[in-house]
This record gives sequence, structure tokens and C-alpha cells, in this order.
Amino acid sequence: MAGPQCCANPPALNPNSGEGTVKEFGGLLSYITGSLDSKAAILLVSDVFGFEAPNLRKLADKIAAAGYYVVVPEFMHGDPYDPDNTERPVLVWIKDHGVDKGFEEAKPIVSAIKSKGFSTIGAAGFCWGEVKAPIAVLGAEIDEYSPPELLEQFEGVLSVEGYVKIFPGVIHGWTVRYDVEDKKAVEAAEEAHQDMLDWFAKYVK
Repeated sequence: MAGPQCCANPPALNPNSGEGTVKEFGGLLSYITGSLDSKAAILLVSDVFGFEAPNLRKLADKIAAAGYYVVVPEFMHGDPYDPDNTERPVLVWIKDHGVDKGFEEAKPIVSAIKSKGFSTIGAAGFCWGEVKAPIAVLGAEIDEYSPPELLEQFEGVLSVEGYVKIFPGVIHGWTVRYDVEDKKAVEAAEEAHQDMLDWFAKYVK
């Protein structure tokens, strides 16, 4: 979560975007969408720009529409990465937002989801990850931080069931930081979203 492409195409954050609600959940503000009567729950983890990104919330709503209760925690604590803040480049900013910290903060979120009656929980994230369950890796062809040749090595050493799929002609962040006016970008993002939904349908029941 520290490559230059991780910070490209920053979204215009909008705290009022999405069909869900924002409330405290498991100790963090979270964007919540979907019904408590859903078949299972999904923990959706943002990239460096946080949980107010409209495309991210649109994706959360799409997952909810497929029958899941979705929680998008505000792991950034009101401090999403700001590429315009030259006094705090990403390698400085990330010291306050490491994966280890997010992992620990996710534990009470998971407990809160379980307290709602969900015994099955899936997760999807952008630029974060721990591989202890079946995993689908959807990668970009143009990615300096995680190039296709590296992702293909992952597939060869996965100790859990999973697969790697490389999307041609797209760059890092294409699934949530795409231009909604670019037809090809939208098509690639929507294909990845469907792959994710298919994965949840298979494993998160």
C-alpha cells in the first residue's frame, strides 16, 4: 500500500454518497448497507482514500443488492491520504495507517458483525490483504506495485483455494477509482465487481 499508483486518480470524497448509512460500528465509524436479514456479511476495506469514496460506496451497495450485509469501516480515522499535502507524502502518511493497525482494528468490527447474528463473513479489500481463506486476486495489467508477473507467482504458491485474474489495459486502482465517463473503464470495473460477487456467492454462504 505504498506504491505511487496507490495514490493515482484520487476520488472526490463525498460523505453523503451511497444508499447506506454511516454510524459507529465496532468502535469505528462505518458505512453500512444491506439488510440484517441478509444471508451473510461482507467486510469491505477501502484503499488509502478511505470510506467516503463514491465508487467504493456504490460497490458496497451493489454487494448489498446481491444479498449481503456490508460494513465499510473508516480505518483512516478521518485522515484519508491527501496527495495535495506535500508535507505528508504517502510514505510518511502510511506510518499512521499500517496494515497491522488495520488488522487489529478489524477484530472488533468482525465481533460486531457476529453480534448481529452473522456466522459467515467474507472480506474484500483494495491494497490490503491477509491470505488465510479462499482468495481471488484481481489484478491490473499496468501495475508498478503488483505487476502481473508477481501476481502470477501468487497463484503458484497459494496454500488456499484461489485464482489470479489479470485485467488487460487497466491500471492499479481500476475497480474503485475509475472514470465513470470512460466506457471501457466502467466495463472493466464492472467485470471485476461481478467476479467478486461470484466469488462471494461460492464461498460466503
